[in-house]
Amino acid sequence: MKNLASIWFGIPLWQRILGALALGALTGWLIGPAAAQLQWIGDLFIRLIRMLIVPLVFVTLVSGVASMAAPAKLGSIGLRAMALYMATTFVAILFGLAGALILQPGRGVTLEAAADSEPLAAPVPLGERLMAIVPENVFAAFASGDILAIIFFGVLLGAGLLMAGETAKPLIRLFAAGSEAMLKVTHIVMEVAPIGVFALVASVMGSEGVSAFVSVFSLVLVIYLGGAAHMIVVHGGMVRFFASRSPLTFFAAARAPQLLAFSTSSSAATLPVTLTAAEEDLHIRPAVASSVIPLGATINMDGTALYVAAVAVFAAQIFGVPLTIGDYATIALTTVLVSIGTASVPSASLFLMAAVLDVIGITPDQTALVIGFLLPFDRILDMWRTVINVTGDLAVATSVAAMEGELGEPGEATEAAKAQQV
Repeated sequence: MKNLASIWFGIPLWQRILGALALGALTGWLIGPAAAQLQWIGDLFIRLIRMLIVPLVFVTLVSGVASMAAPAKLGSIGLRAMALYMATTFVAILFGLAGALILQPGRGVTLEAAADSEPLAAPVPLGERLMAIVPENVFAAFASGDILAIIFFGVLLGAGLLMAGETAKPLIRLFAAGSEAMLKVTHIVMEVAPIGVFALVASVMGSEGVSAFVSVFSLVLVIYLGGAAHMIVVHGGMVRFFASRSPLTFFAAARAPQLLAFSTSSSAATLPVTLTAAEEDLHIRPAVASSVIPLGATINMDGTALYVAAVAVFAAQIFGVPLTIGDYATIALTTVLVSIGTASVPSASLFLMAAVLDVIGITPDQTALVIGFLLPFDRILDMWRTVINVTGDLAVATSVAAMEGELGEPGEATEAAKAQQV
C-alpha cells in the first residue's frame, strides 16, 4: 500500500488530472446516462475549491499589496492589467469572427429540433457593475463571495498597511503567513482533483455523448481551433514579447489550471489553482499575482468573447441575415461589454447572447431557437472557453509582472517565506 501511494504521489499532478480526464471520458462513454450518478463527487470537489476562493484571494491580495515598494505602483499594475485584458478580449473576438466566416458553421443548419431554452438573462449594465465594486457591507461581500468587492477592500487594506509603515509590520507578516498557509491548503485540496475531474467528465460525457456534436461540428471546430490559435499566438506571444519567456515553458506551467478549467467550466472554481501556478510555477510575485489574476477571473473572458462573436455569425448564417463591416464592428463592441458582464460560472454566456444577437437583427424568437439548439452540447464548448480564459489570466499576469519588475526567477523564495525570515 505504501509503495502504491509513493507511486501515485510521485506522478506530477497535471499528469494525474489528465489521466483522470481521459478515464472519465471513457467511463462516461461506456456506461452512458448512468454516469450521472457520479456527479455528486464532482460537485463535492468543486465545493472544496470554492471554499478556498474568498480567503485565498483576500489574504494573498492584502499581502501582495502590502509588499509593494510604494502605493502608486498599484495603479500602474491595475492600468496595465486592464489594458491587456481589454486588448486580448478584442483580439479573441476577431478570431471568433474570422473562424466563423471561414468555416461557415451555420450553412445548412436547421433549428427545427431545437429544445426550448430557458428565459434569457439580461446582461448586467456597466454602470451597475461598476457601482457594485464598492461594497456597502464588507462582511456581506465576504459572505456572498463577491470577488470584485473583496478585491476593492483588499487593495484598500493592503495600501493602508503599506502606508502605516513600521507600525503595521506585525499585521503584514500575519497576512504573508496566511497567504502561504492558504496556498498549502490549496495543495491539499488539489490532491483529490483527479477524483473530482474523473467524476465531472464522466457525468458530462455520459449525459451529452459524442453524437450531439454531429450537427454542429463546424461550430465546434471554430471554437476549438480559434481558441487554440488565440492562446498560441496572443497569449504565447505576450509572454515572449513582454516577459522574454519561452511560450512552451509558460504553457507547461499553465497545465494544471488549464486541465481543471476544462473539467469544471468555471474560472472562479479554478482560481485557487491558477494563483498557485502563477506564484510557484511562473514565479509571479504576490504583488501582481494576487491582484491581476482574481481581477482576470472576473472580467477577462477571452473564450466567452470568441464564442459569442462566432455564434453571432453562426446565427446570421442560419437565418440569412446579411452582415456588413459596420455589423461586425457592432458585434465586436457589444461582445466586449457582454463578456465583461459574464459570471465566471458554467454556460453563463449562453444566456447573455441575446444582447449581441439583437444588434444584428436576430429576433427574440430566433435567439431562443439558437440557444435551444446549443444547449445540449454547450458544456463541452464551455469547458474549452474556460481554458482560454484561465490561460489569458496567466498570460496577462506574467506580462504585467515583467513590466513591473515583479517576475521572479526559478528557485526564488516567496514573499511569505521572506517575511517569516525577518
